[in-house]
Amino acid sequence: MIKTAFGTVAFAGALLALAGQAQAAATIVINNVNAAGIGFNDSTPATPVGGNNGTTIGQQRLIAFTHAANIWGATLTSTQPIVINAQFSALTCDSASATLGSAGATSTFRNFANAPRTNTWYSYALANKLAGAYLGTANAAQINANFNVNLGNTGCLDGTHWYLGLDAAHGNDIDFVATLLHEMAHGLGFQTFTNGSTGAFSSGYPSAWDYYLTGSATGLTWANMTAAQRKASALSVDKLYWAGPLVTAAVPSVLRQGQPGLTISGTNAGTAAGVYAVGEASFGNPVTKTGLSGQVMPVVNADGSLSLACDPISGSAALAVKGNIALVSRGTCAFTVKVKNMQDAGAAAVLIADNAAGAPAGLGGSDSTVLIPSVRIEQAAGAALLAQLGKRTRTASGVVALLNISGTQYSGADAQGHILMYAPSVYASGSSVSHYDTTPFPNQLMEYAISGDLTHSVIPPEDLTFRLLQDIGW
Repeated sequence: MIKTAFGTVAFAGALLALAGQAQAAATIVINNVNAAGIGFNDSTPATPVGGNNGTTIGQQRLIAFTHAANIWGATLTSTQPIVINAQFSALTCDSASATLGSAGATSTFRNFANAPRTNTWYSYALANKLAGAYLGTANAAQINANFNVNLGNTGCLDGTHWYLGLDAAHGNDIDFVATLLHEMAHGLGFQTFTNGSTGAFSSGYPSAWDYYLTGSATGLTWANMTAAQRKASALSVDKLYWAGPLVTAAVPSVLRQGQPGLTISGTNAGTAAGVYAVGEASFGNPVTKTGLSGQVMPVVNADGSLSLACDPISGSAALAVKGNIALVSRGTCAFTVKVKNMQDAGAAAVLIADNAAGAPAGLGGSDSTVLIPSVRIEQAAGAALLAQLGKRTRTASGVVALLNISGTQYSGADAQGHILMYAPSVYASGSSVSHYDTTPFPNQLMEYAISGDLTHSVIPPEDLTFRLLQDIGW
């Protein structure tokens, strides 16, 4: 799953055509299972874009898919072809959110020839690679992939479309190549087959993934936890990490050293003074070591509660935040919308107070027109700030915020240098556990939240996706 600022975006008939084949260290075969005139067979004329010279929408979609498959094909090693059944269809969406697609392994295998671990589930493509033979039915698809044909239509993530170029210059649209790379990784094995909501192993056996997924509360891997411990660790926010040696060794070459934080001071800071953890945004200018400082000014409703900031502001409200750091509430609309509204009012940065208790996660979303930095803060921190801001004038508060990067801990990793895994306090089926956390910087392809600054690389120094797949056997 991937979640954008627009809402939840899930990435997870007869065989009609062989759409494309990518060949290098591994051969990837893309089976187009769409009917005539639909999805990958859409005959709507298209103008070449970003190195994609297809002349119809369907052709461009297939070219983009083959391009992504070539990236993975050049990275992986397997003597067995990796077969993907792919299609576009109508998936869940509304004007503010959309399920972009889903992908995953069609089958899992254990106790096959050359299996590194006994009684352990491996994804179909990985099991074939390790066995050196095609398990199950010869040439059966190992990965199913499905994508939203309605993206960008009225009522389906309005104003946002698939970007089919090969150059990552997607602007405010959704980069189809990055989406494909993310989803193919899930199908290759970037997931557990253990039930994260109950902690139950699949048919009583762990996944290869579970030998490296580790809870800091117990110090145990999922393979060695009880079902109750697994269930609890899936909700532990910042206490679930990946202990695989290859990912851990690569963290220093990929992730930024230093963690973002918020320091509150000033004559009116009172009991709100102190240092707070923050969740960094995947859009806008990043928080820096030099830092940004300013007075905090809240945007409030008539009853004094924090505004959701889903609509533009003007008059005295805009005057209050101009040149200052705006404080608003999470909820209802995209993070990018809130921050863009504050930017348009002249704010220098934005603090978004969470609407539920727990450690602050990152802010997902993509909008190239947003330039100012923004962070999420804990619900309790927002309440403490709002209480002190009651002493403000129309243009000054006496509560000063400093946003900066400090320390030596890697962004998105624990103190021992292990990358954190996504474990929100409310279990999110399809998102929890089988993704990196939202806190790494630079943003990673396999975070559950899609980011506008993703490259098309799956290896260091840009990305840690392939290193994790190598940890489990690729």
